Amino acid sequence: MEITIDSVLSEKIPGFKAGCIVYKNITVSTSPQMIKGRLHMYQESLYFDLLEKDLTSFEGIKEWRQVFKKTGTDPSRYRHSAEALYRRVKKQNFLVPIHSAIDLNNFFSLQYAIPFGIYDADQLSGNIEFTIGNETDVYTGLNGRENVLNKMIVAKDQEGPFGTPFVDSERSKVTDKTVNALHIIYLRPSIQTEEAYKLIDAVRNMFTQVHGGEAESRIIS
Repeated sequence: MEITIDSVLSEKIPGFKAGCIVYKNITVSTSPQMIKGRLHMYQESLYFDLLEKDLTSFEGIKEWRQVFKKTGTDPSRYRHSAEALYRRVKKQNFLVPIHSAIDLNNFFSLQYAIPFGIYDADQLSGNIEFTIGNETDVYTGLNGRENVLNKMIVAKDQEGPFGTPFVDSERSKVTDKTVNALHIIYLRPSIQTEEAYKLIDAVRNMFTQVHGGEAESRIIS
């Protein structure tokens, strides 16, 4: 699987980079109590932080709002996925466990304050490209709606878009039947390479501790 960034996105966001982890032979199931407990405790802690802090005091939230503006997406209308999670926590509308892959994906997004996406690799085909969507880029999202991805950063395979930092597609979602997955970490453009690798290593190691299998990771920039 080749993963690239097209020139349109590179020109709009010169520092754009994404961490990509490919997992093979994983087992997705009900989250162990350790993950459920950690997710709940982190949300409680974050809730109290948000009583005193503005959302934009978190670097990842702030920087990804700026990225959306640069591509032409209104960040006040279309919240990137990490900000949407933070706003839920701020309202004490805490996330409930779904399954181990989604729960960990949400935990990582809360922890690092940046968008994460997890996808069933067997539902993807061909090479993958990060680009900026247009009016013809549409999919049914996990929010249950048809989403027009015009001016949004999108990840595409040969069938079309399957993921964004806004909301992911129904066709590529991870379920308890998933055995091979692609994890996309939408890194802050300003992050230094060494710090980015540490982040990706921590995510990969924790994910495989829970799900087993093998993993290969890289930074696409």
